[in-house]
Amino acid sequence: MRKKIVAGNWKMNNDLAETEMFLVDLKKQVFPENVVVMIAPSFTNLNQAFESLREHPVTVVAQNMNQNNEGAFTGEISAKMLKSIGVNTVILGHSERRAYFMEDSAILAEKVNTALENEMTAIFCIGEELEDRKKGNHFKLIKKQLFEGLFHLSNESWKNIIIAYEPVWAIGTGETASPEQAQEMHNFIRKTIAENYSKAIADEVSILYGGSVKPDNASEIFGQDDVDGGLIGGASLKVDSFMKIVNSF
Repeated sequence: MRKKIVAGNWKMNNDLAETEMFLVDLKKQVFPENVVVMIAPSFTNLNQAFESLREHPVTVVAQNMNQNNEGAFTGEISAKMLKSIGVNTVILGHSERRAYFMEDSAILAEKVNTALENEMTAIFCIGEELEDRKKGNHFKLIKKQLFEGLFHLSNESWKNIIIAYEPVWAIGTGETASPEQAQEMHNFIRKTIAENYSKAIADEVSILYGGSVKPDNASEIFGQDDVDGGLIGGASLKVDSFMKIVNSF
């Protein structure tokens, strides 16, 4: 049975003091037993978050990772470094990484490989621009991102893959895909995995929705058959709104 997951992607927000305040409030919360809760602070606060949450059912996740295991890559972070501080899950392929840092499918496939080789779980992000959807190319683009980023993997590797569908036009814009649009794409993603691997594998992969998810729309989105949770941006920066989303199933 696939997992229900709510992951908070903090992006470049929350310094150490703000992170510590968030963690104090987060540890007071009661977490539903059937939901995996994750937070992705900045690199500088990953260790603090992990140590603070050792006794709590919250997974600390990295927002990015270099595809190389070591070397002369100034400013980069390796899988080994993340694992050394207890971080075993990483977000890869977020649209902001693709757009602002020119991460293409070849680089992302390498990053996925590195994560899996280091026994990490990858939250792999895919999503279309507004122009793609207006032109009716959104299904074709999503299929391409899946093929180029993930479809070289073995059957066994899929147990460490989580997919996050984030329509780029809905990230940080206040616009949200309708529950029907989210379900349509999530169902397409699951069917595409089934066609290229197996229905059993497709049925076990958690597919999250991301893009302006808030407490007032999370329940309807999460209620769709193929939506297994969310990758949450701005609404994950406050414990109150984040926990309302966590409890939206």
